[in-house]
Amino acid sequence: MDDIDEVESILYMAREISVFKVPPLKSNEGRRATEWGDLSNPVWKGRMRIIEKSSGAFIRLEDPSTGDLFAQAAYDAEKPNVEAVLDSSRYFVLRVEEGNRKAYIGIGFAERSESFDFNVALQDYTKRFKAAKNPEAAVDSASPHIPTGPKVDYSLKEGQTFSISIPGRGSSSNSTPKSSSQSSGGSIPLLPPPPSAPKHR
Repeated sequence: MDDIDEVESILYMAREISVFKVPPLKSNEGRRATEWGDLSNPVWKGRMRIIEKSSGAFIRLEDPSTGDLFAQAAYDAEKPNVEAVLDSSRYFVLRVEEGNRKAYIGIGFAERSESFDFNVALQDYTKRFKAAKNPEAAVDSASPHIPTGPKVDYSLKEGQTFSISIPGRGSSSNSTPKSSSQSSGGSIPLLPPPPSAPKHR
């Protein structure tokens, strides 16, 4: 199939990102955005799009006005080329490869909500990629809460009834239910939303 006829799907778009020069990795601990110099002075600013084609997904950095390409990196779901930094949720390191050459560039989002959506888009693509590659495993791992084994019919037969006993029903003020903070049951707390972006770093 020619590139002209190939259908493209936009999985994500950030209208403005900043690009930074990344120094060589000093240790195996990971990368930090504070080591990139003055974060208020990026080497380039522009638009990011994650595009999916039949041949895979690509992270494109483009001029928002002309569409001219600054850099493009094929996204490998099995060997991801996007690395989060240790000291911020808004900055990442992107590995760009061309033939035998590869380079690392830093990318930064203005808002944490944008970096959160960027992460989600990559995760969703990775799930679909792995599901397409191994459909049976995707079905088996769809949810750990789905019981395995033959299905059991729990429906009531004709003439059968059942009753429900509700403890404390109709009693005095002693029956007031405990709040979720007082309860020692196995309830799962809701995760907080991602924090809002600081004014400036």
